[in-house]
Amino acid sequence: KIHKKEIFYILNCVPAGVTLDTDPRDKPRLRAVDLAEKVQKEKLKTHVDPTPVSALQQRVTELKQFTRQLQNVHPNVMAKHLHRSVLYQDKDLVIINKPYGITVRGKVVLPILCKMMDGMKVKTDSLLLPCLGLEKEVTGVLLLAQSVKAAEHITYLHRHNQVQRKYWAVVVGKPVPAEGVIDIPIIEREVTRPQPHYKMSLSPLFRMNNGGDGLTKMRAHRQAEPAVTKYKVLDSNSGCSLVELEPLTDVKHQLRVHMAFALACPILGDHKYSHWSKLAPQKLPERVLKKLKLEQSKSRNLPLHLHARELTVQQTPEINLTCPLPKYFFQTVGLLHLTFTDEKHK
Repeated sequence: KIHKKEIFYILNCVPAGVTLDTDPRDKPRLRAVDLAEKVQKEKLKTHVDPTPVSALQQRVTELKQFTRQLQNVHPNVMAKHLHRSVLYQDKDLVIINKPYGITVRGKVVLPILCKMMDGMKVKTDSLLLPCLGLEKEVTGVLLLAQSVKAAEHITYLHRHNQVQRKYWAVVVGKPVPAEGVIDIPIIEREVTRPQPHYKMSLSPLFRMNNGGDGLTKMRAHRQAEPAVTKYKVLDSNSGCSLVELEPLTDVKHQLRVHMAFALACPILGDHKYSHWSKLAPQKLPERVLKKLKLEQSKSRNLPLHLHARELTVQQTPEINLTCPLPKYFFQTVGLLHLTFTDEKHK
């Protein structure tokens, strides 16, 4: 005879599939297959179809992830990648195609690269010294010397205008005039608002009169550095231009400052110099966003479109080479329908 309380206990506590002659206090064991099915069902319930993205957005995301990976990549891996990127080599010089987002300097990567170029010898006396450096976000031709004497020789040639470097840049807007020389000194200044920071700025020797009818010469700032840039518009379309830049001096961020502040045509992806008084992602015109198939909120992921395209070293024998465009740069040029006719630049 079963007591009423026992009947209540059995009806409320016995799991489905357990017979009455089984002890109700025995819990069924959870099998691995049941757990796997449960997890699979939860995944199906929470799965949401990803929003379609354009080819450029996908490439920007890939590039951003790749750049982050480069920050933690092992020096051996980085050196191996740079070894595959060698464009030219002789007994004195090595020229490589520097990828985006890395700085080639220091005492780690270059010695490993040097060892690889010497056939992985246990002991090697060779050196690799950066002669004309590139900023972290700039791609293209990077010149390295294999000895102190070779580095000093390149420095001498550079001072006597026997080393020419030409860059390609995609800029927002159309420079006017289409070809010219920017000769405006540059100085580093502090921006106090809204976020205090330092950036390079123009320090002109002349200013416009209050009436707008002439120029008044100003005293040159002692800390300002002479900066001269030749530029030439190769093509303009879709609210942007493909510009060839040739720096005649070597001042920090010279090309970026001259394009943004002297010609009011900042380089695409230059989030530092697109605004003077603040640090913020570059704001792009609607027509440019439409061509790039990009939302303004995603513009912060655009990389700097500045590429060291060509290098000429006037020595015997003369060195003249052209560096291919990185994939993201080439895709942007295509989306904006920018063209160029020079055969060696294709």
